[in-house]
Amino acid sequence: VYPNPRRTILVGHWSGEEQGLNGSRAFVADHPEVVVLPRVADSAAFQAWLPQARGKWVLTSFPQPTCRPDENWVKWGTPESVRRLAQTRDSARAEWDARVRNTGLAANVLPRRLEDAGALGIVTGNWNRGWGVNFTYAQARTLRAPTVDLSCEDYGLVYRLAENGQGPQLRVDADAELQGEVPVFNVFAEIRGRERPNEYVMLSAHFDSWDGASGATDNGTGTVTMMEAMRILKKVYPNPRRTILVGHWSGEEQGLNGSRAFVADHPEVVAGLQALFNQDNGTGRVSNVGMQGFTEAATFFRGWLSRVPEEIRRHIQVQAPGTPSAGGSDHSSFVCAGAPAFMLGSLSWDYGTYTWHTNRDTFDKIAFDDLRNNAVLTAMLAYLASEEPGRVSRARRTDLRNDRGETGVWPACQQPARSAAQSTR
Repeated sequence: VYPNPRRTILVGHWSGEEQGLNGSRAFVADHPEVVVLPRVADSAAFQAWLPQARGKWVLTSFPQPTCRPDENWVKWGTPESVRRLAQTRDSARAEWDARVRNTGLAANVLPRRLEDAGALGIVTGNWNRGWGVNFTYAQARTLRAPTVDLSCEDYGLVYRLAENGQGPQLRVDADAELQGEVPVFNVFAEIRGRERPNEYVMLSAHFDSWDGASGATDNGTGTVTMMEAMRILKKVYPNPRRTILVGHWSGEEQGLNGSRAFVADHPEVVAGLQALFNQDNGTGRVSNVGMQGFTEAATFFRGWLSRVPEEIRRHIQVQAPGTPSAGGSDHSSFVCAGAPAFMLGSLSWDYGTYTWHTNRDTFDKIAFDDLRNNAVLTAMLAYLASEEPGRVSRARRTDLRNDRGETGVWPACQQPARSAAQSTR
């Protein structure tokens, strides 16, 4: 009487029911349902829904209405379609944000609560506005239930099927081994100073990366820059006036832990620091250097750059006096202590869209001509800072302002996380 149903009708005759519902439980495990984080009125309604998450994959990310970059829409679409897309996306985003907010839980707490309720796993889609790129960091907030991230349209497809009651199913092969606390470390190299061994010029980069790709531009290129600069210095400047150190930091992605630990453990280096040069924003040639709120640092920097070959220095702007960095990369760990530390800012090469913390941060994205430029520049700056007759001034700005125009203060140094229990993420 009903040979063509709208939805598939299944009948299950289960084995092993008397031994603990084994047959039906195996079916559920092998064919897990996918559900969307529900629309609820408030946290009480969300708590009432939570039992429905048991044994299911829960979609917890905003579904993008398009996976084309905005620049593609602007290039090919009519102004009307571009405006319509923006309006549709803004409206859908506001609705999704309200959906999350009404659970009464912060987005970074929500996955753990779903896990506690028995969810089989969490499904996310963290698109980064470019063709085929996803953010791949800080995703797993759970301890037992796996978190999987799908590409933009894969997530959109699964979302639409689930939202429309079409019963998508996921089968995931996810193996993990928890090894407890595992030691991590910084890596250093040193060329001892001949005249002022207790004053230091430091080169700086971090060697940890997110595992969605190989971490080529974040921060393999920074690490290679500093290694090559040290090779050059060792060959042509083996007896520097001041001690030259290079720090390759671990735990940068978890909160600058490696460099913060060094600052806390080595006050003698911080006190004797002449200058630190850090590189951590992609493969591009260095194009700007902020003075980090040190009011007299630009005099030194511009003097050094005047002795750098024109084909290298022509790309670089000095931003003075600048503002002190409170985070973001390892130079900040020294700036907060009042030590002159500078970020060698690079040209974009679409770093923020395509390689920073994404699944596309791979070897082929490196621009080796720019990398060579940066290694030579860094070696020259280290040489010039080492030979500088006087100490780089530590005079600071006193007219700092925050984003609201209020009087600001110099950033305070943060303590490093020295165990997983202390981790900031």
